[in-house]
Amino acid sequence: MDIHFLGAADTVTGSKHLVTMAGQRILLDCGLFQGYKNLRERNWALPDLDLRELDAVVLSHAHLDHSGWLPSLVKRGYRGPIYASPASRDLAEVLLLDSAHLQEEDARRANKYGFTRHEKALPLYTTADAKRAIAKITPLPTGRELPVGKLGITLSPVGHLLGACAVTLRHKSESLAFSGDVGRAKDLVMPAPEPLAGADVLLVESTYGNRRHPPEDVSLRLAYIVRDTLRRGGTVLLPSFAVGRAQALLLVLQRLKAAGEIPDRVPIYLDSPMATEATALYRKHRRLLRIAPAEANALCDGVRIVTTGAQSQKLSASRYPAIIISASGMATGGRVLHHIKALAPDPRHHIVFAGFQVGGSRGAHMLAGATEVKIHGEYVPIRAQVSGLEGFSGHADADELLQWMGRMRRPPRQTFVVHGEPDAADALRLRIKDELNWAARVPQHGERVSL
Repeated sequence: MDIHFLGAADTVTGSKHLVTMAGQRILLDCGLFQGYKNLRERNWALPDLDLRELDAVVLSHAHLDHSGWLPSLVKRGYRGPIYASPASRDLAEVLLLDSAHLQEEDARRANKYGFTRHEKALPLYTTADAKRAIAKITPLPTGRELPVGKLGITLSPVGHLLGACAVTLRHKSESLAFSGDVGRAKDLVMPAPEPLAGADVLLVESTYGNRRHPPEDVSLRLAYIVRDTLRRGGTVLLPSFAVGRAQALLLVLQRLKAAGEIPDRVPIYLDSPMATEATALYRKHRRLLRIAPAEANALCDGVRIVTTGAQSQKLSASRYPAIIISASGMATGGRVLHHIKALAPDPRHHIVFAGFQVGGSRGAHMLAGATEVKIHGEYVPIRAQVSGLEGFSGHADADELLQWMGRMRRPPRQTFVVHGEPDAADALRLRIKDELNWAARVPQHGERVSL
């Protein structure tokens, strides 16, 4: 067995792990690098990967840092199959088409307003590339081993996001398991992650490998933020990941209104076409959720859906207090940037990031206390209140990761800690060695390991 760590080995983004087993080459995840510029530039470099020898791609889930490089892979010549759970396949279609559209828009805007240092800015991939990649995704049912070539592949639900699964590859008595992103035992929307039976080798994520989620009730804290902001005549802006986080926020806001914790009269806007589509998919796959079907169907009851760009601009210019959910969750692109430009200079407003912020992203800068951020080529002052709601995270924290690993009936011979910033990955490595007594190490970007 050989493993080539092509992404998410020295950072929390760009998940790509090439596994060679029984003569077959399987790419686990095919994600975009996000955050710092030196990481984003990796998206333009061709990885050390012979596409002619790649047999298949298996996605753990649909988030762009796990699926977002698929159109580039296909654009550069990959012609093989892509496997994912049925719900991940549906979500990937929404996410990849939106990603392609945003990249085309960013390139168009850069060329129009001269934001680029190149002769002509080009998108990493186009909508046509995304459609070709989506057409290659074959749904695999979860919970049972299925033959793919010489290997058996099992997808095991792990919470975190609709359709998210750990991936187990097996050939005879040899096996490797990849956690993908592991969810929380008491997630608002998704069930607790299912334990794995065991594997010879484990690749485990470490996003929160050095942290514990705060014990506070994030619903009550959000209620306080809304009431406090409305009292001073301000708007609450919730930059949100369109898939997963937006649905959790809608659920909590609906519950808070029903309980009288926030005024029923305050308008809630969902300004993200992708979040609207994703919410429809959550209703379609509601049997996979922790919440009752009635709550899944009522996520958008009374919510004002913003569909067009003109409506979004009108909302940005509005002076009426409101709650706005808009993508993207780390303020790296999308309509939320126009709302930040409009709201950030005014101290009456409150910008609340409800989730993990990758280093180098605008969200991370703003949470760190930045007094200004650059948006569309100009610097925007930050005078609005800025907060983070870490409790909305869909990732297991360090304790929960150890509990999930500890439930494996057969411990691995070797564990590789991936998908985390260096301090988080190393902290989890130490806890795995000390508390589980497993062999564990943190691989480096581009490293090859033979086992």
